[in-house]
Amino acid sequence: MTSTATRRHASSPDPDLGSRSGPLGRLGVAVTRHARLTTVVWLLVIVGLGAFAPRVETELSGAGWQANGSDSVTARELAQEHFGGNASTAIQVVVHSTDGPLTSGAGKQVLARATAILEEDLRIADVVQPQPGATLSKDGTTAVLVAGADADPNEMVRVADDLKGPLQGLSQSGIQVNPTGASLLWSDFDEANLSAMLKSEMFSWPVTLAILVLAFGALVAAGLPLILTLAGLVASAGSLVLINHVVPVSIWAMNFAMMFALALGIDYALFIVVRYRASRWGSGRTAREAVAETMDTAGKAVLLSGATVLISLSAVMLVPSPSFRSMAGGIMLAVVFVLAATLTLLPLVLVKLDTRINKLSLPWSHSGEHRSPTFAAWGERLWKRPVVFGLAALVVLLALAAPVLGLKTAMPSIKVLPEDASARVGYDLVQGAFGDGAPGTLTIVVNEADAAEASAVLADDSGIAGAMPATPAADGSSYALIQAVPDVDPSDPALSATVDRLRADLPASAYVGGAAVENLDLKTQLDDSTPLVIGVILALGFLLLLIALRAPLIALLGTLASLLSTAAAFGVARLVFQEGWGSGVMGFESQGFLDAWAPVFFFAMIFAIAMDYTVFLLASAKEHFEQSGDPKDALVGSLAHSGRVIFAAGAVMVAVFFTFALSGPLPPKEMGIVLGIAVLLDAFLVRLVLLPVLLRLTGRAAWWTPRWLTRVLPDIRFSHS
Repeated sequence: MTSTATRRHASSPDPDLGSRSGPLGRLGVAVTRHARLTTVVWLLVIVGLGAFAPRVETELSGAGWQANGSDSVTARELAQEHFGGNASTAIQVVVHSTDGPLTSGAGKQVLARATAILEEDLRIADVVQPQPGATLSKDGTTAVLVAGADADPNEMVRVADDLKGPLQGLSQSGIQVNPTGASLLWSDFDEANLSAMLKSEMFSWPVTLAILVLAFGALVAAGLPLILTLAGLVASAGSLVLINHVVPVSIWAMNFAMMFALALGIDYALFIVVRYRASRWGSGRTAREAVAETMDTAGKAVLLSGATVLISLSAVMLVPSPSFRSMAGGIMLAVVFVLAATLTLLPLVLVKLDTRINKLSLPWSHSGEHRSPTFAAWGERLWKRPVVFGLAALVVLLALAAPVLGLKTAMPSIKVLPEDASARVGYDLVQGAFGDGAPGTLTIVVNEADAAEASAVLADDSGIAGAMPATPAADGSSYALIQAVPDVDPSDPALSATVDRLRADLPASAYVGGAAVENLDLKTQLDDSTPLVIGVILALGFLLLLIALRAPLIALLGTLASLLSTAAAFGVARLVFQEGWGSGVMGFESQGFLDAWAPVFFFAMIFAIAMDYTVFLLASAKEHFEQSGDPKDALVGSLAHSGRVIFAAGAVMVAVFFTFALSGPLPPKEMGIVLGIAVLLDAFLVRLVLLPVLLRLTGRAAWWTPRWLTRVLPDIRFSHS
């Protein structure tokens, strides 16, 4: 470029620049003036934490899906301590023969070798041999070895990782060996999930880059968000590995963190880079002046957006379950790193690249163009006919949201695993040999003095197909263990009624547990926590918007509008995952319900993303209203200056989420489709249609603030001083 602005040196002295800028503008200038220090700090962060990042997939596990403090967790802990680890996390090795009974010949030898493999692992407690009538089928062709857990649930998943290969390797002609149980389920799920995530990444990165090239009009500028995101991902992955040595972290924390870092990193970088290019070449400022203006305007919106995301996700910490807390924590960590990189590293890179940011530009690229004529014309159209467009958007959203009224939830069933997964094959073999409820055997730990009464209750209960005699603890403690087989599949809703009935009828000293019961207790906890979490998210989101915008009406409307896209996304989720619409095309088997963790966790994620776009649009609207005092300029100007960014960011996010739904187990498909639909609706219907219409209909009232409130709230402005 040959403009005067380009010839002005990026580092030319400007002693008044800092005093004219706000805090974020001064930060942007400071990192460019201390370029070496900024670079060294980020290199230390990326290299130091990056050294641990490759271990994230092997060190994190899928366990932790439990309701802390529940009876089922207490039953598991007592069984592990006093009954040789015969708890829900025990590994069950299913040996099935098509050539006759396993009590002699090759079958007996396979059982012996499997026992030897199990006993060699120090993390395995007692190995219980097949018991006739309980773990040995009547015809002798199916036997189950129970390897007790002598480690916590997370470590038992690693035991499953280590042992399933050697155990399956014992299979031979006519004899099949398949380890199963809760620990194997998570091991197999993690394996399938990792493969799916890697495949999704291969699809998402090229698609993302293509969308960014179209949005930026230059290959170098398009690559900046991906580099920024990569820095955040590497740092967060390494941090999770280190945190895992102190507090167990679920592998899902990394999966979600990866998705959010990619999506939000691109959003933030897109917003900053577009504003910088417009300021640098559209207004004739020096590089540092452009950075100062960019950070005081777009940077402030990014900081507010990041704070909104962090606040929304922090509410998930109210669910007292290790998996939920570690997942929310993992995403928050990734957001913090991406936010830090956006506010410190990106300004430095922009100044250093300066004119080279427009290298490899497309023919139609206009690097200094910040105002989009297309979106300005769209804003004019909405101003003229707000009711027509507003009602159309509202009808679509309400129609999609209507099915949410019949949404059913339950904890994931065995169907989340591929049909050839060891845990699922073993599950099916156990069910075929011992009955529908055998894979969900209940563990009842009771005082030995109450064992006879407990056995009588189990014998009389219509939901119990059979129960083993009470086994006193071998360590001399006062406990006894009873294992009971329900008469329904572990994912059947009738099991919940059976467990509730047993807890009411069994002696007070009894604890009812088992893997299926732990799922039921977690679902109950989620059902109880969901209203609280949603209420806290809405309240905190409104307060943050109120503080930032100093406009109670539009802060309230912006918060409520986010509920529409969320409800619509869950309405679509019911049709797809509960009713099975499109299951054949998308390659999954419907469970007849949505996974129980989805409402509370997805709500937090969707609301965080929705508020992300709300902040971008309303911050731009407030900037224009501060400058002109004209509601029309606020509406049209916000769409003209942020509409293209919201459109491109939404397209990137939809692409990222939908690619994660293309392959792998069912939960990632739920995550990708629900979040993808939510972003699609929120970015293109709510933020680019409904929210601008609300600005039009409310006019000046949208930005009115009671006098008493102005004295309470901080004076935050989005226009550059």
